[in-house]
Amino acid sequence: MQTPPPLAPPLPTRRADLVAQLQADTVYDLAVVGGGATGLGLALDAASRGYRVVLVESDDFAKGTSSRSTKLVHGGVRYLAQGQLDLVREALHERSTLLRNAPHLAQALPFVMPTYAWWEKPFYGIGLKLYDALAGASGLGRTEFLSRQDTLASLPTVQAAGLCGGVKYWDGQFNDAKLALALARSAASQGALLLNRMRAERLLYTEGQVSGLQCTDTLTSQTHEIQARCVVNATGVWVDALREQDGSTQVMVAPSQGVHLVVDKSFWPNPEALMVPKTADGRVLFAVPWLGQVILGTTDTPRDDLAREPLAFEAEIDFILQESARYLKRAPGRPDVKSIWVGLRPLVKPPQSDGDNTKALSREHTVVVSRSGLVTVTGGKWTTYRAMAEDVLQKCVDHARLLPRGPAQTAHLPLVGAVGAGAGAGPAVSLGEPEGAHSYGNEQTWLAQLPGANHWLTPSLSEAMVRFAARYEYALSVEDVLARRSRLLFLDARLAAQTAPAVGDILHSETGLDPDVQGFLKLAAQYRLD
Repeated sequence: MQTPPPLAPPLPTRRADLVAQLQADTVYDLAVVGGGATGLGLALDAASRGYRVVLVESDDFAKGTSSRSTKLVHGGVRYLAQGQLDLVREALHERSTLLRNAPHLAQALPFVMPTYAWWEKPFYGIGLKLYDALAGASGLGRTEFLSRQDTLASLPTVQAAGLCGGVKYWDGQFNDAKLALALARSAASQGALLLNRMRAERLLYTEGQVSGLQCTDTLTSQTHEIQARCVVNATGVWVDALREQDGSTQVMVAPSQGVHLVVDKSFWPNPEALMVPKTADGRVLFAVPWLGQVILGTTDTPRDDLAREPLAFEAEIDFILQESARYLKRAPGRPDVKSIWVGLRPLVKPPQSDGDNTKALSREHTVVVSRSGLVTVTGGKWTTYRAMAEDVLQKCVDHARLLPRGPAQTAHLPLVGAVGAGAGAGPAVSLGEPEGAHSYGNEQTWLAQLPGANHWLTPSLSEAMVRFAARYEYALSVEDVLARRSRLLFLDARLAAQTAPAVGDILHSETGLDPDVQGFLKLAAQYRLD
């Protein structure tokens, strides 16, 4: 058996070095604005084809929607009822690709849908059999019809009163923010330059055509000009701001708000997730085991504003707790909520839509090219980020913004840290278990070599992990570490606040920058209900 080659060390992400690269007199093939799933996936696709790529993000990678999902890699069971079979089929294919390319961050997860009326099991079961059929060879497991006894055996903490049976099916789950960082680092390994805290202020034009960006480093207020043959606006729910600057008056996005509550695993200790396809008002309810806790959600509420840190409406919190009480034997209350987070979804707004019913708006992505050549992509969902990138690059080529460079390489491109890529990797640990060194996949070897590998700040966060985040994962602030490199803020906001000063000291020693401990403490207070 041939010995695999040793793993290359992680690429450093020292801020000064990245800014120095940006100052070089370079004309990029592609400049991407937006460091969420869509922009990062695009940067990886383009760089892996040999394009010269730069990506700028005004805050931190995955700061917005891309760190606030329900943590599901799915085809979209609810979209079957809407007849969006092509969307479901594409997402199911992309689901299997993602699970293969990042098995330490994305894995299969069994779901059980309990039924409380005689007609629900055959009705939903037939739909889920169609789900299996659409997945084809990409399926993760066979849908099963469960008796009442089998359902209670699988879900001993489900509400037993009135239970008729259930349906078990398979989908996927993932660590969204960590996956976004893996995309960023994978793109960098392919030659792309990525900078967070670099705000795109305005578009640059040459003879009426977009030819670059003027950006501001939000840490130093220094301005930079980026020359690029093609500029892509991948800013999610915020795409209309850059489009307006480019002269567009048509609003593309009707933002929808999704709220999630995190409670102790004792409320749902099962390895299977709960899925309720139709709650009292027609929304979907999930109880998902994730990183040692349980996520309850989600809502789907229209919003008019685009706050970076949107807050939950009281009615949304009440909805999740009330609906959870209908399906959980022991129902959590407000004091049991360890963290609450809110994400905005970039739903594509059809012409003349009043935007009142976001559940009816499209989750399919849209790519448009303006007269000046600005390419905008929005909509879609995490699961299909890779397919979206392929579509965007094809659009760029079709409109002569880029020269063709061959087919996409990302379908079989393992992301940074992918388990099984070499020495230091072990079997993938379930994403239902708390975070730890295993979350780094085959980079555990490098993590173990850093100072503080055995000094644990919390049961799931070591000093070495903070140093790794600063050296190799673009982390600059306490929030970067505790919200997205570690997921502690999303799992236990109180513990995250208690840990912040120690994290700040380590970060300061690594970067020399102000880690903004006080800013994080204010933020953490918004993630608590007490």
